[in-house]
Amino acid sequence: MTTDINMEQLKKDAVDIFHNGFTCSESVIYAIRKNFNMDLSNDAIAMSSGFPWGLGGGGCICGALAGSVMCIGYFFGRRTPNDPPAEKCFRLTNELHDYFKKTCGGTCCGVLIKGFEKNSPERKAQCTKFVENAVQKTAEIILREL
Repeated sequence: MTTDINMEQLKKDAVDIFHNGFTCSESVIYAIRKNFNMDLSNDAIAMSSGFPWGLGGGGCICGALAGSVMCIGYFFGRRTPNDPPAEKCFRLTNELHDYFKKTCGGTCCGVLIKGFEKNSPERKAQCTKFVENAVQKTAEIILREL
């Protein structure tokens, strides 16, 4: 793993893969994994595939935010039931949540994309901003806390 992260490259990687087939949650995990040079299976990306469009189209949590929370959990979450409570993970996830809500205007996909056609370029542009904001803030938190 590396902590020598170029934020512009990180955001570019997330956006490029977002525009080339991955969804918002998958793109965040892909870019964090790639730029931190993590030994993390493609299974982690697959585990996030149900998040887009607010949990499979339900309109709830934004997938970019959900993918970011998975990354925070990877670094700072528990791995066994006997590990101490994940207070640090909770605190960092809450920080990410509050940042995303303030910066993006909410956390619910349905609210964030209201009024946009599902496959429109305008919606893709809107979601691209969410992916960029989420992946950058996630990387900043990880780097600060490591």
